[in-house]
Amino acid sequence: MTVPPSPPAGRPLTIWAVSDGRAGIEAQVVGLANALARQRPAQVVVKRIAWKSWFGRLPWWLVPFPRQLLAAESGIAPPWPDIWVAAGRATLPLSIRMRRWSGRRTYVVQIQDPRMPPRLFDLVIPPRHDRLEGENVFPITGSPGRVNAERLAQDLARFRDELDALPRPRVAVIVGGKSKAHDLSPERAAAMARDIETPVMQEGGSVMVSFTRRTPERAQAILAARLKTLPGVIWNGEGENPYFAYLAAADYILVTEDSTNLATDAASTGKPVFVMKMDGDSLKLRLFHEDLERLGAARPFGGAFHSWTYAPLAETERAAAEVFARYDARRA
Repeated sequence: MTVPPSPPAGRPLTIWAVSDGRAGIEAQVVGLANALARQRPAQVVVKRIAWKSWFGRLPWWLVPFPRQLLAAESGIAPPWPDIWVAAGRATLPLSIRMRRWSGRRTYVVQIQDPRMPPRLFDLVIPPRHDRLEGENVFPITGSPGRVNAERLAQDLARFRDELDALPRPRVAVIVGGKSKAHDLSPERAAAMARDIETPVMQEGGSVMVSFTRRTPERAQAILAARLKTLPGVIWNGEGENPYFAYLAAADYILVTEDSTNLATDAASTGKPVFVMKMDGDSLKLRLFHEDLERLGAARPFGGAFHSWTYAPLAETERAAAEVFARYDARRA
């Protein structure tokens, strides 16, 4: 196999972070791309895939000429990047062709389980709970994310005036919502609010509440109405998102069980993480939470808070180091 030439000495690498723009998927590709840029000089370019008409709903094997079917705003055209980091079904018809289009100069990294042979990519980085194996597969606990010490400190500084006066212990409450496996009914939301209220009222402290786009409106309304009686703040979705500031300011972090991203972000802080039960169930997510428990990062939420210590999860940095180890080895 012909080894593609290395980038000219001194030129920053070009890294594309490619997804369909959904918040959870984009967070993973941008998180890994930014981690790569922290380890080596690089320019990160975010690309959001959009398809013409109904073509994006087709399985990847039924999209033979994907570049012709992309909407113009997708921006998938030469010059190709040094490293392509992608996630999500919409990227698959492009990812499997990128090595050929670039003459193998582009190193193709696919996050998550692509549900197709890993050999079609240079490296696949799935969550460990997907139980995918292979020579070019590098499983990690959870998913790549955007949490790092610098990001937390920067966002905390922006919201310091709002958060510094909150009494301790501060409890970050990060609420997900409806997914294929989970939901948040009004009844579950009311029970969740009660479980949060009780220890805060008994022991003191405050709450910092953040909802996601997937949180059902009725569930959000119930939680907001109940938790606004406690000292604290509730982000209403307007203005700058304080999500990372809440994680940085928290003494304890509560996350719902529906999201790998939310729990991974929380566990990357080194703070005690409590996982809140929702409606529904998922074997893969149960395996993920068991992995977090084994690492000492998270425990099920039983209506009480307590402290413990553990090494903050650093899977994004570990994945970035693996990308560069393999990228460099191919060019050696």
